[in-house]
Amino acid sequence: MTVIVLAALFLLFTLFDRAINAWTDWLWFDEVRYRQVFTGVLATRLVLFALFGIGMGVIVALNLYLAYRLRPLLRPHSLEQQTLDRYRLLLAPRIGSWTGGFALLVGLFAGLSAQGRWQQWMLFANAQRFGVSDPQFGQDVGFYVFEYPFWRYLLGAAFAAVVISVLGALAMHYLFGGVRLQGAGDRMTVAARAHLTTLVALFVLLKAVAYYLDRRGLLLGHNDSADVSGAGYTDINALLPAKEILAWISVVVAIAILVFSNAWMRSLLWPGVAMGLLVISAVAIGGVYPYAVQSFTVKPSPLSKEPPYIQRSIDATRQAFGLSDVKVSTYDAANTTPSASLAADKGTVANIRLLDPAVVSDTYTQLQQVRGFYDFGDKLDIDRYPFQGNTQDYVVGVREINYDRLTAQQGNWQNRHTVYTHGYGFVSAPANQLVCGGQPLFVSGFLNDGGQEKKPAGSEACSSPTEQINTSQPRIYYGERMRDYVVVGNVANRDGEFDRPTAGADQYFTYDGKGGVAVGSYWRRVLYAAKYREANFLLSSVFNQNSKLLYERTPRERVEKVAPFLKLDGDPYPAVVNGRIVWILDGYTTSSTYPYSQRVNLRDATSDAQTGSGTFAQAREEINYLRNSVKATVDAYDGTVKLYSYDDTDPVLKAWNQAFGGNLILPRKDIPAELEKHFRYPEDQFKVQRDLLARYHVTAPDQFFSGPNFWQVPDDPSPDTAQRGQKQPPYYLVAQFPGQEQPRYQLTAAMTPRGRPNLAALMSASLVNGKPDIQLLQLPEGTITDGPSQVQQRMTSMPDVTRDLNLFRSQNSKPIYGNLLSLPVDGGMLYVEPLYIRSTNDTSYPLMRKVLVSYGKYVAYEDTLQAGIESLIRQATGQAPQPTPPAGQPPAGQPPTTVTSPPASAALAEAAGKIQQAITDLRAAQQSGDFEKYGQALKALEDAVKAYQALQQHGGGAPAPAGSRPSSPPSAAPSPSASTSP
Repeated sequence: MTVIVLAALFLLFTLFDRAINAWTDWLWFDEVRYRQVFTGVLATRLVLFALFGIGMGVIVALNLYLAYRLRPLLRPHSLEQQTLDRYRLLLAPRIGSWTGGFALLVGLFAGLSAQGRWQQWMLFANAQRFGVSDPQFGQDVGFYVFEYPFWRYLLGAAFAAVVISVLGALAMHYLFGGVRLQGAGDRMTVAARAHLTTLVALFVLLKAVAYYLDRRGLLLGHNDSADVSGAGYTDINALLPAKEILAWISVVVAIAILVFSNAWMRSLLWPGVAMGLLVISAVAIGGVYPYAVQSFTVKPSPLSKEPPYIQRSIDATRQAFGLSDVKVSTYDAANTTPSASLAADKGTVANIRLLDPAVVSDTYTQLQQVRGFYDFGDKLDIDRYPFQGNTQDYVVGVREINYDRLTAQQGNWQNRHTVYTHGYGFVSAPANQLVCGGQPLFVSGFLNDGGQEKKPAGSEACSSPTEQINTSQPRIYYGERMRDYVVVGNVANRDGEFDRPTAGADQYFTYDGKGGVAVGSYWRRVLYAAKYREANFLLSSVFNQNSKLLYERTPRERVEKVAPFLKLDGDPYPAVVNGRIVWILDGYTTSSTYPYSQRVNLRDATSDAQTGSGTFAQAREEINYLRNSVKATVDAYDGTVKLYSYDDTDPVLKAWNQAFGGNLILPRKDIPAELEKHFRYPEDQFKVQRDLLARYHVTAPDQFFSGPNFWQVPDDPSPDTAQRGQKQPPYYLVAQFPGQEQPRYQLTAAMTPRGRPNLAALMSASLVNGKPDIQLLQLPEGTITDGPSQVQQRMTSMPDVTRDLNLFRSQNSKPIYGNLLSLPVDGGMLYVEPLYIRSTNDTSYPLMRKVLVSYGKYVAYEDTLQAGIESLIRQATGQAPQPTPPAGQPPAGQPPTTVTSPPASAALAEAAGKIQQAITDLRAAQQSGDFEKYGQALKALEDAVKAYQALQQHGGGAPAPAGSRPSSPPSAAPSPSASTSP
């Protein structure tokens, strides 16, 4: 009895929680105006649960009842039957209850399994045509994407029902004497034999159906001989006919079991023989024969057998992942000498981004934080806006509340959930503009009494931007850091919600947006008190008839909930559209059953050095079809969610839209023009395509098989992340690459040959007139052009760089590397990398102090990009040759620096050698922990630098080293205190 009571209580509380969650979900979906999603998913799951649960339960119950009804009335006396009598006495009086209970349990598990397949059923019921046929059977791809998975599940459920029925019926027949192991006469009654053999025959017929589906499933397998997806030579020429033969054999065996067991010989001998022959046939025809073909026909000469099937995989993969229209062109990067035209370039050089959104988040926080609980997250975003008459990429963010930074007093329930409810302000800066010693040039983000964006006093000395990005509603109630629920809307007993600080006094605000669920009534508060296990919903005096509850406040949560069939990009970004701040998210439709297409792990393909630090990791899921079919928006003030179709031709999106009534996704024509200006090529899709193009840029089957031209995504070359061996992230920028008529906002990445560090290709993707455009600049085979890691090593091994880095570290500062940009300019490759310096002081923030620039064999290290470009040109024209480090003394821990110009005078060379020796001694002392030697080495380094500069100022017999300047080395980044923030 105790067990029954505990089980009942557990079930009650489980159902109670589910009921509470369902009710609050209904209210939430009603708020966002997507009730059809809630009702559609819930109804589908309930129907599947009922159909499969009842169906499975009824099938099992009927077979158990039939076995009981077919029991023999007279059982022979034997020790075995005497042993079973006590069990019969226990079951027989309540046989209906026992049978029903077992069937109910089976049906419960079957229903729970089936309701989890609601997505498969919805796609099955709303199947669309792709208009593309598979290369083997001529079947439309829609069959594999929409119908095949559910047919497979339905077949599995049928197998489960038959197997459970066979086992249950066999147990029932044995228990009531229909099947015996002892005694004289037949071991099985006629009725029991007919019942059981019928079930076995049904199982074999289902096996025939499975063989038929297996034929189609071969196109979804993997061809190990060529390491591609889909059916290969052995599958098509051996396994495919074997499956068909086995299907017919299964039909014959099923008939034989019925006929020989019941109509003719009435014996189990021949049916047993037939089953044995089926097993032998499955092993011989379905196993041995394909193995022999693979071993003796394919393995000795795979290149003569597999090319047609490799071609199928290449074509299908490129089609399934949107790579069919990739524009491939040759870029030889032959120019290694920077010329004056490099500085005059307006398409790419003029737009080079120096602000790294993954680095300057703390800079934004310190300069734009206003209060300690505001935050901009781990990573900012890139978007583009007009600047001085041109489109310029901006580093943007929104000022949100970080609830983890609230003090103990601020963090009590009332303050956390009713006072600190929202952030304030859209903050932006042009990505190629720097002022005030490395600070961003903010054109929006400052606060004033009127709530508009305005620069703080004293900042006018930095710059006077001609553009402003103003917002009519700067409040952020929905954002990436807004994970707590809040109560808003004329909350009683106080002035309202904290809005923003001003010079006079803190300002308060009362939310008047349309978002939120009304919680003015007592019973609503009871409901949410139960949901959140929070008594303050009932005890607190902050509620009144106008109170609203805002929850599910992050953009990803909201879109995932209203569109659970979408995979969302890991990097939502904010934009100002018609004066309102909206979050933009890219939504993907996917499938894992596109025939012959290569399967990729979504998480592995999209993970890089920034994943988990500002970008979300994708689910670990295998897919072989991907489309960026949806652009979703979430209003930062009222939480309104809108889903726009961005690929009206995608059959998967059409199926989902039809499944939810046909009006879930807004048509593309409804996208506001101002919003579309902020759409960008999605990052996670680009990463998946980049991984695939490392192999599938090769379209000739023979070359694909041998793989000499395969590429790889290089590891992030930055010393900050290089030790982790993670992929280099792609980067957004405004640039004009070869073949492009004008600068465009595009996502770019470098590729290297497999197993080698030099550059193989550049991949870029952008949206041109609303359509995706992927370009591949491929370097000619056999050419050697330095790749990102080689350039990174060469730039950081410059004497001036190693000297400064050691000085920075010795002064309690940390160097931070920004994006290493690989740019095809002026017939060669230009590499640009900003260098930030950050003090170890807790209140410091990164400031961009230096720029590393490389072109061909020339390297520069300057305060600004313009100075770096000019330094490259001077080196190339012989105006500023780089001195050769003394033999045997390269920078510590680095390979020798490449000589890029004639040697300097002996005096300068000797001075440079002393600098290098001092750096070597400094590192050795630092590693050994000898502070006395460390101080001596630091003094020697300072003396060597002064001596070198003195030689330069007095002529020295030679010009200065490349990238160096007569002035003293740059000092470490300042350590501004919190009081210096606006």
